[in-house]
Amino acid sequence: MSSKIKPAKILLVSASIGAGHTQAALAVKTAIESQELAAAQVVDFMAGENSYLNTLVKEAYLKLIDIFPDMYDLLYRFSQMPLPGSKVQSFMAMAMKRSMLKLIIAHRPDAIICTHPFPCGAAAYLKHTHRINIPLIGVITDFAIHRLWCYNETDLYFVATPELKQELAIQGIDQNRIHATGIPVGPKFSHLPDALEQAAVRRELGFTNNHPVILMMGGGLGLGDLEHAVLALDALPLPLNLVIVTGRNATLRRSLSAKAQALVHPVKVLGYTQHVPELMSAADLLISKPGALTISEALALQLPMLLYQAIPGQEEENAAYLARKGAALWIQTTHSLSSTVYELITNPERLGYMREMASILGRPAAAQTIANTVWQKLSRTEAAALR
Repeated sequence: MSSKIKPAKILLVSASIGAGHTQAALAVKTAIESQELAAAQVVDFMAGENSYLNTLVKEAYLKLIDIFPDMYDLLYRFSQMPLPGSKVQSFMAMAMKRSMLKLIIAHRPDAIICTHPFPCGAAAYLKHTHRINIPLIGVITDFAIHRLWCYNETDLYFVATPELKQELAIQGIDQNRIHATGIPVGPKFSHLPDALEQAAVRRELGFTNNHPVILMMGGGLGLGDLEHAVLALDALPLPLNLVIVTGRNATLRRSLSAKAQALVHPVKVLGYTQHVPELMSAADLLISKPGALTISEALALQLPMLLYQAIPGQEEENAAYLARKGAALWIQTTHSLSSTVYELITNPERLGYMREMASILGRPAAAQTIANTVWQKLSRTEAAALR
């Protein structure tokens, strides 16, 4: 490393629409700082202190998904169409440019990394209008490409799969700027536990038997019809242990905790937790909404998945991709969920095949690869400026 190259300041801009975008940003920050490559800071583009407008957009988005999911699906598909999509893209970028400029002035970064398309679009607009001139990096945190991610002003893209690299290139992005690294996950997801470590976590959860452990997650916001799913699984004539993570949905946690005493199978109900790596390590099967970060974490730990209650749009595309690859099954109904769990638990060869496919798709080192590639980009840029 040249002594002439100054330490870089990197601003990671996330969006608190679910937990995944922020978790991806934190994983990249950890990788950058663990290698002492630069100083990195994560900010929430949708936070009220950054922009009242952005907060309203976030609230409207969550309400639309919760109350009118079919309408959200229609808007998602509409914004993917070539002509309408480009108009939506331009409108969102222009509407949010002020809050992005405010962040840039406050932090004065040497590079911006976005894990959500809204801040990426706003920063791209500022570059297009010559308001800023610093490297802009997009980390796409889904297994599909939405048009709102596609800007020629973005200097580097990191995507989940080689197929997405090809799709992004079709949208007109130079292939040399696209890296198929996988979606970044935290460093704890790179450690595969042995049998003793798995048994220790199960004991901490209160499970004193050797029965299979099924982990059920509703995403960072605790969405999804977990309650009906739990009751359906409890009716199965199988020896099971259930771990249920409700996220920040306190109402759901209280309801499930109250019902847990009457269930046949041992149940552990948790709210928002920082111990997802340990929980996944202890599990034989994950049942979850198909959020891309949860999927990527499970893949890194080679954990088979049943994907359930997908939000229309990107989550359905995530579920379809994992199902095609064989690492997960996409379940449409509660009845299908319980019957599929029965089939998998009584057929360990099928579960073993899904684990093998997950091991092929998993990218536990994605965050480190992204950090190194960004640093190489900044080093080249700084070296060129010194010549």
